[in-house]
Amino acid sequence: MARRRRPREEEHENHERWLVSYADFITLLFAFFVVMYALSSINEGKYKVLSNSLTNAFHNATGQVGAQPVLVTQGSPPIPPKPVGKPDKVAEPKKKNEQREKMKNVAQDIMAALQPLVAQGKVRLLETSRGVTIEINDSVLFPAGQAKLQPASISAMGAIAEVLARTDFPITIEGHTDNVPIATPQFPSNWELSALRATSVLRLFNDAGVGAERLTAIGYGETRPLETNTTADGRARNRRVSILIDSNRPEEPTEVRETPGAGG
Repeated sequence: MARRRRPREEEHENHERWLVSYADFITLLFAFFVVMYALSSINEGKYKVLSNSLTNAFHNATGQVGAQPVLVTQGSPPIPPKPVGKPDKVAEPKKKNEQREKMKNVAQDIMAALQPLVAQGKVRLLETSRGVTIEINDSVLFPAGQAKLQPASISAMGAIAEVLARTDFPITIEGHTDNVPIATPQFPSNWELSALRATSVLRLFNDAGVGAERLTAIGYGETRPLETNTTADGRARNRRVSILIDSNRPEEPTEVRETPGAGG
């Protein structure tokens, strides 16, 4: 009698295979949002670029292949990029020419007021890139080793102040000495002597009507000589007061802020 075959066991059908694909999809989706979050935390600009690119890729906002992506806000027309503001190139040279003309008028007025001293070589007017500098030999202004203006010099300084009071240029007054040391109770060094001489001229200008907000006094001592200090003539040239009439007005300060995304 033939042996009866045992019926073959039916293969078990797996009805949960979709879970594998679903788990892969969830994992990819999670990784995508992690990347998006990381980009937005590091640099907001990179996040916006990626977001706009993805929007254009999925919705074809441009309507043609290879077109430039344009961010469109629903319910409003596309916003064209805002042009970067440029300084008025025509107005700038005009303003500089006006400033130069004003400065020349100031220099001519001062030259006329100090003509006798200019003729004697005691005063020089120099035109620089910053404006006009008046160099006055200290023998015209102060006794040796002193910072009080001589009576004869007050009228000359008053004439300069009268011209400057009609302008609005910033003014810097610099005191300079030779390298001969000084050590008195009032002036322990040439620094103090040069600074107090510059301040004496500043006070006279302010009393004559030049606004205090336009005035600055600096003492350089012996650090900026014009000539060698090895001769008597050179030392005499180095003892001076320089008055700089500055054509460059200071600009309004702008606070420096940290760039987003910079740093760790």
